Amino acid sequence: MIVGLVLIAGGAAAGVFGSLLGLGGGILIVPLLTLGFGRPLREAVAVSLVCVIVTSSAAAGAYLRGRVANLRLGAVLALFTASGALVGAIVAFAIPERVLAGLFAALLTYVAYTMGRAGLRAARPATTAPATTGAASGGASMTVDAAAPAGRLDGPGYRVRRLVPASIASLGAGVIAALLGVGGGVINVPTMNLLMGVPLRVATATSNLMIGVTAVAPAIIYLLRGGLDPYIAGPTALGVFVGASVGARVAHRIDVRVLRLLFVVVLAWTAFQMAGRALAG
Repeated sequence: MIVGLVLIAGGAAAGVFGSLLGLGGGILIVPLLTLGFGRPLREAVAVSLVCVIVTSSAAAGAYLRGRVANLRLGAVLALFTASGALVGAIVAFAIPERVLAGLFAALLTYVAYTMGRAGLRAARPATTAPATTGAASGGASMTVDAAAPAGRLDGPGYRVRRLVPASIASLGAGVIAALLGVGGGVINVPTMNLLMGVPLRVATATSNLMIGVTAVAPAIIYLLRGGLDPYIAGPTALGVFVGASVGARVAHRIDVRVLRLLFVVVLAWTAFQMAGRALAG
């Protein structure tokens, strides 16, 4: 009973965080189950994938009603993340858990550093620069206006840039999502925000819609291969649903700088914990 309540509470915290930052909650679910409850890493990943689906489903309605997410961009990138997730789920059972823990720590360290550096850059006085063309910006790019014509991936006030390299990054995000159970948001959010020029709030909302689609196929594969414990997944997913529903409704009230700081701090802490697990074997 007590364990179930703790799982619900932990899932709720992960759901709030996941829906606010487009991470799907896996960023906290995996360490919670492995470090807090001593569960095998693959089992934690499988439970996390279920929670990612729940987070996406709970948050999607609020983001769609608020018209924050870029649906066209999300649909394009989701094709690549879903494909990568299938590959990741197939090879996941052939990789030692110690290696997976090390990959988890390395990934989070890199993303925390990247987003932290971007936050410092954003804090400096902005310099207005002329708009560049797609060729000059290093990838596919489209001009933006207040109301982008049908078929464009742009949104009001921003241009979608570097579509090709971002699609490749999304493919890798799908592989990582299936291997580590993090929903792909740890790659998709920085990719959209830093590489494609999409505002952070739009990137997190779009990522929340994408991660559910990404997680379905690998979750089924883990289930069929006996890697999913329903007694752990049930209460955790329940907590995630409640937390994600709350997080999606309060996201617009939280300053973007606070979101970024929270993102970096939690990623850095999780990376440190997972690195210790990898070194300990």
